[in-house]
Amino acid sequence: MRVLRSRAALSFGLVVCSGVLLLCLLASVRFGAARIGTWEVIGAFVDYGGSEDDLIIRTLRVPRALIAALVGAALAVAGAIIQGLTRNPLSDPGILGIEAGAALAVVGSVFLLGASSLTTYALFAFVGAAVAAVVVYGLGTLGGGMNPMKLVVAGAALAALLSSLTTAVLIFNQRTLEEIRFWLAGSVAGRDLGLLLQVLPYVFAGLLLAFVLGRQITALTLGEDVATGLGQRTAWVKSLSVAAVVLLAGSAVAIAGPVGFVGLVVPHVARFFVGVDYRWILPYSALLGAILLVSADIAARVALRPQELPLGVMTALVGAPVFIYLARKRSKG
Repeated sequence: MRVLRSRAALSFGLVVCSGVLLLCLLASVRFGAARIGTWEVIGAFVDYGGSEDDLIIRTLRVPRALIAALVGAALAVAGAIIQGLTRNPLSDPGILGIEAGAALAVVGSVFLLGASSLTTYALFAFVGAAVAAVVVYGLGTLGGGMNPMKLVVAGAALAALLSSLTTAVLIFNQRTLEEIRFWLAGSVAGRDLGLLLQVLPYVFAGLLLAFVLGRQITALTLGEDVATGLGQRTAWVKSLSVAAVVLLAGSAVAIAGPVGFVGLVVPHVARFFVGVDYRWILPYSALLGAILLVSADIAARVALRPQELPLGVMTALVGAPVFIYLARKRSKG
């Protein structure tokens, strides 16, 4: 189904989504564990005095809102690419073992090296995610080129193996579990602008590559024979698509931990509005993913104030019912 049919309507929809995202970012800065009024928020930007409220706004809430938006956009676009590449509507970035690879790398860094800072977690998570994706892609191309089924099987097998190893380490060493359990649940709490700036170039490169490949991914969703008949070099398109997924999902997991369901749910919402053209699905997914994660982060902070829920719990509350609905729908189909 396609709700927005004309190019003008699709363009206007992007403007509306951008406006909604801006409102969500403002709400993220306004609401939190500490009760800060609207005028105090405005004063933190126009009349900065170094008060406690000013510091909370500038050093905690603004970076947190921006990181949540960036992570949401990256995961949603990565999920859309994976669904198009595998032609499987139930796929998400976890299918390449990215989240499992990142988790094992972080757990290993804590267990073996005693790592304790978020910056170190991010570095090891990105490397682990990239290595896992490369291994899955290599396994998926054995025996004469990559196809969606081989990629899914290889990803599921490697993800299961890496998750088992991660669980074994956590059972063996309770200290490691205590140190990283909040990261494993997914969170943007405590992240600063320095961490954001570290991953921003990778996310930007991944988004740019994804948007450039929009037309080619659309053709691939029609089948590899159709894409080849249209003159596409499908091997290159698949390789570049996987590279975009690694950059996007690897950066997102590195900075926020394994946040589930965003890459699964958001592309379906985008398709509902724009249809099957990935030139529109990808930018809509980026904006809708950012809106979803910023909104989920607000809910995580205020639901049990002053306590805070992990961000992954909030996305699971939204994503799990949608996943069940999609699975049942696909089964009936």
